[in-house]
Formats: sequence, C-alpha cells, structure tokens
Amino acid sequence: MFGADAAGADIALALSIMGAVFFSILAIYSWIQDRRSRTLGRIERFARRTGAQNTGPQDTWFKDRIDKLLEKAAPTLTRPLMPKDEEELGAMQQRLSSAGFRGEHAITVYLASKALSACLFAVMVAFLGESLPIVGRYSLLFRAIIGGGVGLFLPDLIVGLIARKRQEKIFYGLPDALDLLVVCIESGLGLDAALKRVATEIDRACPVLAKEFELCVLQLQMGKPRSEVLRDLGRRNGVEELRALAATLIQADRFGTSVGQALRVHSDAMRTRRRQQAEERAQKTTVKLLIPLILFIFPGIFVVLVGPAAIMIMRNLMTQ
Repeated sequence: MFGADAAGADIALALSIMGAVFFSILAIYSWIQDRRSRTLGRIERFARRTGAQNTGPQDTWFKDRIDKLLEKAAPTLTRPLMPKDEEELGAMQQRLSSAGFRGEHAITVYLASKALSACLFAVMVAFLGESLPIVGRYSLLFRAIIGGGVGLFLPDLIVGLIARKRQEKIFYGLPDALDLLVVCIESGLGLDAALKRVATEIDRACPVLAKEFELCVLQLQMGKPRSEVLRDLGRRNGVEELRALAATLIQADRFGTSVGQALRVHSDAMRTRRRQQAEERAQKTTVKLLIPLILFIFPGIFVVLVGPAAIMIMRNLMTQ
C-alpha cells in the first residue's frame, strides 16, 4: 500500500516538474515575443512619422537562435521517419493538408513531433510506469517500447482528429456558402469576384471555408488556370462535397451552362444529404442510449423492485 502511494507520489512529482518547466519556457518565450512586438510597434510608428525605411531589426537574437536550432535538429530527428517513396510522401502531405497544416516545413515539423513524442513517452512509461496496472509488470525495455509506440502514433491521432473536425466545419458551412455564391453570380458578378465576396461574408460563420475561398482567389489572381484551382480546392481538403463542387464548376465552365443553376442544384443536394445525416444520427440515438440505460439505470431499478422481495424471502427462509 505504501509502495503504491510512493509510486503515485513520484509520478505526480515528475509530472508537476515537467509541467512547471514547460510552462516556464512558454512564459519566457511569450514575454520575449511580447517585448519584441511592442518594440517593433514603436519602431514602425516612429518610421511612419519620420518617413524612414528599415530602421529596426527584423528578428531578435532569441528567435534567430531558436530557428537555427530547429533547422539543425529537425533533419536528424526526421531522417528515420521520412517516407521512402513519393506515394507515401504525397499521402502524408494530403493528410496534413486536410488538417490545415500546409506550411513549407509542415512535414518536417510533423515528423519531428512524432520523434519527440516517441522519446518522451518511452522515457515516461519506462521509468514511471511501474505503478500502472497494465504495463507495470513488464520489464524496463518492454515498457519503453510500449511508450515509444504510443508516442509515435499519438501525433497521427491528433492530426486525424483535427482533420475530421475541419472537414465537418467545411461540410456544414458549404450549403450556406453556395447560396451566397448563387446570389452573387445571379446578381452579375463573375466567379472570381463571387468567391472573393463570399469569402468576406462567411468569415465569421465558417472561417475555414472562407480561407479556402481566399486561397482560390489568390491562385486565380496569380494566373493559375481555373480548372486546376478548383481541382486543388477539392483535393487538398479531403471533403467529397468540395470535390463534387469543383467538378460541377469545371463542367459548367467547360460546356457553357449556367453556373448559378448548377450551384443551386448542388446546394439543394448538399442540404438533402445534411438532413439525411441528421436523421441518421437521430435514429442512432435510441441504440446508443441502451448502453447507459443497461449500465446505470437498470441496476438501480432492479434493486428497488426486487430488493424488498429478496429480503422478505431471505427472512422467511431463515425463520423456517
């Protein structure tokens, strides 16, 4: 008993120390960034008043050192996890793009986070997992392997959850955006101007979809072909409705049909599908309620109804 209490106290102490160190580093970095932003703000205001150009440093010494450290450490951490072929690399890029991570170093940061998470969980489970009921009876090496495997796949789980949440936001915000797009096109705007207008209007309601439309507008302004821009819109998000929308707009543009009518039909189909999904979830509710009903409600009802009769039967049997 005392050994378990001591192990629990050691785990709590280790987690407290790790949390304190993490939040201390975060606070120091936030304080430095806040000082940097205030300093640069004053420099920019002074430059606007005096008309000077390039009066202050662009980056601080701390940020430069952090960037250099990450640039040196990331290739070493990510080299064992780097995909070996282009197909696997493309699938990883697609998964990160669906979650909204599209930066230049997105894959490097993702693989580095997997490596760091695997190392961290391996050390924690190996040295602090003796009191755990599942892995406590195994050896130190086996606990480290288990922790490393959990930490290796944890970023995949987080990215998958982020991507699923993002796709749901796009799915539920797309019908309203299509209605606005139909109104803009039927009022005389072109498709490029309509996308820009809709991105501005839905920025509060669905900022994820608004950013996607803004990215399409920027690509069109850079001279990218419209068909390619629309295909990228459906491909990079992993949402089937956006792919269908891109195919509809490409066909309408290619064959010269009414874009407004095509968008109206597509919007009605999406609303029908969204209503069907809501009805499906409502029908599943009765089945899902059986689990808490059986586990938490039926035992109490059983005790209340059968308990007095069972007590009376026991008393009669004992008196005989």
